[in-house]
Parts: sequence; C-alpha cells; structure tokens
Amino acid sequence: MLIYKVVELNTVSEDMLEEVLNEWTAKGWHFDGMQFAMRESQKRPSMAFVLFTREEGE
Repeated sequence: MLIYKVVELNTVSEDMLEEVLNEWTAKGWHFDGMQFAMRESQKRPSMAFVLFTREEGE
C-alpha cells in the first residue's frame, strides 16, 4: 500500500526546500511533488507543501 507524507514549509527558500528534500529522501521517502500557496500582494510563495510517497513497510 502506498503511503504519503506532506511537509509544510512556512518559510519558502532554496535552502529550506533543499533541506526538506534531502532529509526525507535520506529517510527512504520518494519525492512526489510540490505545491505553493501564493498571496496576491506578493510575487514569492508564502508557503510550500512538499509531497513524498513510499510503500508501506519500506
């Protein structure tokens, strides 16, 4: 069975994204995608959700 992991980032920066990707892939999770939450008044995302998957029991 496929299980999912969602990591929420309140600070969206290159360093934070790299940290989350490296941390969770090292734990055996597979990167599945990334979603950004935007504010109309800003050009940069205010939040990011990083999605990972793995097979149960891995």
